[in-house]
Amino acid sequence: MLSLSVILNKFLFSAYTMLATQKSLITAFVTGLLCVFGFAPFGLFLLPVLALAVLFGLWQGANSPVAAGWLGFVFGLGYFIAGIGWLYVSLHDFGGMPVLLALPVTLLFAAFFALFPALAGYLQARTGINLRVGYRQLLIMPALWVLIEWLRGTIFSGFPWLVTGYAQSDSWLCGYAPLFGVYGVSLAAAICAGLFALYVQAGSRKFYLLAAFALLWVGGWELSTIAWTSPYGEPFSVALVQGNIAQERKFNEDALDDTLQTYLNLTLQNPARLTLLSETAVPLFRDEISPEFLKQLRVQAQKMGGDILIGAFERQQGLYYNQIFTQGLAPEQQYRKQHLVPFGEFIPMRSLFAWIINGVLNIPMSDLAHGDALQKPLAVAGQYIAANICYEDVFGEEIIRALPQATLLVNITNDAWFGRSHAAAQHNQIAQFRALESGRMMLRATNTGVTSIIDVNGRVLQQLPQHKQAVLNGYARGYQGSTPYVRYGNAALLLLIALLLAVGKQGWMA
Repeated sequence: MLSLSVILNKFLFSAYTMLATQKSLITAFVTGLLCVFGFAPFGLFLLPVLALAVLFGLWQGANSPVAAGWLGFVFGLGYFIAGIGWLYVSLHDFGGMPVLLALPVTLLFAAFFALFPALAGYLQARTGINLRVGYRQLLIMPALWVLIEWLRGTIFSGFPWLVTGYAQSDSWLCGYAPLFGVYGVSLAAAICAGLFALYVQAGSRKFYLLAAFALLWVGGWELSTIAWTSPYGEPFSVALVQGNIAQERKFNEDALDDTLQTYLNLTLQNPARLTLLSETAVPLFRDEISPEFLKQLRVQAQKMGGDILIGAFERQQGLYYNQIFTQGLAPEQQYRKQHLVPFGEFIPMRSLFAWIINGVLNIPMSDLAHGDALQKPLAVAGQYIAANICYEDVFGEEIIRALPQATLLVNITNDAWFGRSHAAAQHNQIAQFRALESGRMMLRATNTGVTSIIDVNGRVLQQLPQHKQAVLNGYARGYQGSTPYVRYGNAALLLLIALLLAVGKQGWMA
């Protein structure tokens, strides 16, 4: 029989282990929450690096792959609850979903996306269980973290929101974006996190770790000084119209005349060579729009020697599209949104989920058709415009399909669905990376904000205050040429990740 002292010792050890595990899980959850303050509108860009360093340290101390997976899951739960909590606003305030349903659905979404950090945690432990500390934290953990981020942004239609690299939109690390895209910036940030985590544990090698850390940041700054593309044509005037039509009024038939008059007045009072109206600014089908309304807009654009881009719906052969169409000096052209939002714009697995959209939520036009994946740039105002609508600008590898022919990026969106949450600021930060990756300016016309002009280096030159009716008047310029990311997309980044993992494996074999 076991003695009382042995039993007591085992009990105390088990209690200590459980307490230590609970502390680690709490640390992971709080760290995930705090990580979100690294993104817009807060902009504390070092926080995600420090947060990942804490997570990597917790992973290093985990006693099994399953334990590391749980740490990743709890980190991700805090991360996504804080980062995409605005989903509740969309579901409840504007979608009409009851509180007792909207809240658990939001938590379920956060829990689902938390499975991706959980997978990263599990895999890094399985892959690097016999590696020395440096190999795991400098190679395996950063590579797998970014690989799983890329996976999250790709499968099931993709959800690349809150990719770590986006937090670095205004830091020196963003200089890696023209080479490897936002995931490359994520990798640089994750390696910095690994260096920091290792620095805490290291002895005499701390100088070399600090030098490597500094080299990554200085390298990013040096890369940001390179002009990857060159100007195309002269600067031209632009007017980005922010109608600020409340979401509850946007598709209200009684408010239609006021909506149309608002956009007409704002446009006619702010002449420019290129004018942008927001996503579905005209909440009608293209064939329902008054010819007189369009004539006034067209004449205005022609006087300025340019064109206007208008967001509206289109119906054709029983299909419905979310589209942009043009009016002005150039012949009428159109762009149809091709990457639709699951459940918001189309219903995946209709037989299983149609009741949610049709019976619970109040989302207009929630069953749209996809536009073609390859559509020609819009030839307007002396430029070739790579147009995208709302959520589409979170997919960098899709934006570059129109390049290098396109000379300018344009995004029109309706972020009114997010209310006064931080989602619109996050969305604008995402758009900064599309400019960085492509070496093109980005113009954003939104219903309620953030309406902005972003330069070729990803800097926000001008923006309107949110939730105000206004027009952003400024100047833009086209650019030509290709960045490395335009040429190779995410392939170069995936090759780099494979190389890091291969080197890590060699370290394991050694």
